[in-house]
Amino acid sequence: MGLILKLVVFLVVVGFLGLTGYAYLGDLSPERTEVHKPVDLTPVPANASQ
Repeated sequence: MGLILKLVVFLVVVGFLGLTGYAYLGDLSPERTEVHKPVDLTPVPANASQ
């Protein structure tokens, strides 16, 4: 049973190192797009119910 435990620990360590390497070296930057959205600036009365 000691061999199975060593194998599991080894796989966890290798997986963690792989995930860490991908996070640092992989291209995880988001795509940038310009958004144009109109804004309504008309004042709303304080007693207006919605």
